Amino acid sequence: MKSLLIIQGHNSPELLERLLRVVRHRGFSVQNLHAETTENEQELHLTLTVCSDREISLLTKQLEKIFGITKVATLNQDSMIKASA
Repeated sequence: MKSLLIIQGHNSPELLERLLRVVRHRGFSVQNLHAETTENEQELHLTLTVCSDREISLLTKQLEKIFGITKVATLNQDSMIKASA
């Protein structure tokens, strides 16, 4: 199942590396990734589409624990379909 994650955090060189490592270790594969910083380059906003047979909560609980992550929001494939209809 595909899920869309909207992630906010403090902009640092290692944040993206940590995030991708957790995604891989939890058995998810990245389908799409979009990242941008705020104007003052203090905050990082990520939109990440992942795919796995596992429950997305297994991933989001771990992402929330990463130092520097301030917010994680999730939409699963069913929500994405309803939102686009």
